[in-house]
Amino acid sequence: MRKPIIAIAGLTACSGCQLTLLNCEAELPELAERFDLAYFPLGITEGAVTGPFDAAFVEGAVSTPDDLEILIKLRSRSRHLVAFGTCALWGGVAAMNNHESRNALLETVYGEGGSEMKSFNPQPFRHFIKVDFAITGCPPEKPEILAALAALLRGTFPVFPRYPVCTECRSRENRCLLIEDNEICLGPLIQAGCNARCPAVGIICEGCRGPVDEANVAAELELFLEKGFTREEIGRRMRRFCPEWDYEQRS
Repeated sequence: MRKPIIAIAGLTACSGCQLTLLNCEAELPELAERFDLAYFPLGITEGAVTGPFDAAFVEGAVSTPDDLEILIKLRSRSRHLVAFGTCALWGGVAAMNNHESRNALLETVYGEGGSEMKSFNPQPFRHFIKVDFAITGCPPEKPEILAALAALLRGTFPVFPRYPVCTECRSRENRCLLIEDNEICLGPLIQAGCNARCPAVGIICEGCRGPVDEANVAAELELFLEKGFTREEIGRRMRRFCPEWDYEQRS
């Protein structure tokens, strides 16, 4: 059977999603045997965006003309394009200050030369291209990456959890940090798949996996306000990984 030809790339990002794949150390020999990693700048020196690819796994947000050029090139040369991680899917940390002046942010980081840089507000892939599949997370969970690759061998993609982190949290019988401790825990709004790792050790859900389908955002906002949090504080917390919440959304 022909090996699927794979591209793995990163745009404006920390490379953490790609590193999670490289951290699947026990599985890497089998992955190398079953897939043709034709383009993977972080892991393989040689290679170019030539294609055609059976699938391109791309992480990061789009924030420069070069990002957009690479993304469009990979989209046009790939049968499937996978948004790899929260930044690719929702904008992520790179986009959390999109409400501020881009030029001001560039000058803060790079000084006077920042205003000359070709950069725009970081955006998720769906603003520019069609995305065939997504693996969310900051970074994604190893089992989900491996499940996606395994399914690709069979010409399909896996089904990931479509319920909120709260469901996993309650199944673990964790203390509810939102109701019992009055903290800004985003568990009711965030896609499961992490096994409620943070709330299980008393750390609030920060929302790193992005919104769950049919999240009741309006009701959650009302609850936070009733608990005495300000809109500014709530907004700052919620846009950390997803700046485009619809605060009027009700499930």
